[in-house]
Amino acid sequence: MPIFNIQNKKLQPISEKKFDLEQDIQKLIEANLDTIFGLIFVSGASNEEFFVRAREQDFYIDTLAFDEAQKSFVIIEYKKDKSISVIDQGFAYLSTMLNHKADFVLEINERLQKNFTKKDIDWEQSRIIFISPEFTNYQRNAINFKDLPIFLYEVKNYENNLIGFYPIKPYRTTESIGALSKDKTIQDVSKEVKVYTEENLVSRLERGKDFYYQLKEKILAFSPILVFHPTKTYVGIQREGDRRTIMAVNFQKNKLILDYTRSQPDDFIDPKKKINYKENSMKYFNQHISTLIVESADDVEYAVNIFYQAYERFLKQFSEK
Repeated sequence: MPIFNIQNKKLQPISEKKFDLEQDIQKLIEANLDTIFGLIFVSGASNEEFFVRAREQDFYIDTLAFDEAQKSFVIIEYKKDKSISVIDQGFAYLSTMLNHKADFVLEINERLQKNFTKKDIDWEQSRIIFISPEFTNYQRNAINFKDLPIFLYEVKNYENNLIGFYPIKPYRTTESIGALSKDKTIQDVSKEVKVYTEENLVSRLERGKDFYYQLKEKILAFSPILVFHPTKTYVGIQREGDRRTIMAVNFQKNKLILDYTRSQPDDFIDPKKKINYKENSMKYFNQHISTLIVESADDVEYAVNIFYQAYERFLKQFSEK
């Protein structure tokens, strides 16, 4: 994807450069996991890569990360061999993790001084991210499933100290890999690791369904680079390619509960005083969270206005880092 620099109202192309060493990519990403993906770094090239012994071989995890919001592990692998299947390798690593849960819990407890047990981790939300300067068409087409816990990102190095991260989107996502594949590893992992869709969550609603689609329409009209990312319990609104949630939409039968992340009620212009502080949010989510309930069409309009403020705060907060 070409990028340009504006000089005297003219676009000057910025040339792409190769990374000097593959480990440079890894260390750069590990040092900026929160900025890029909204994840917490556990272990990798920056300290010492974690590995487990499985099926008579050592499985080294390039980068082990933790999703604080989901309470789940994310494995990050850096693709070096273009002939390797991202599906086969991805499910092999996920299977190894699910069969060695105690090792992963011990790793995060020792590295981050936590006291997690296996029950504290949401293994259903386990994910793997592959990062490479370039993926083949075969690898890109391999992710065309609706329930795949595998994500691809291309990383590009440009002149002027610029780096770009580009998520690879599936061409279509109608089929289930668990239903199509007869591979035992894929079958076993698919039974435990779940990928939830927007439809799964919206189906819980009755009258609140209209509120959700009105909210979504207005937010997407505001900015086309925003995406609605479904999880097990909520839909997170994020910037494309950025896994940090700006606002989370929680579903109840006749209403929506909106959580504005990294914020407190005093951060907003709230003339109707509808925003409340989410109790114990620092304890359970390691951040302040403000909450607003949507029970009417008027509430939708008000919630969108608050979202605009939250989005501006988000951009300012992370552009200053």
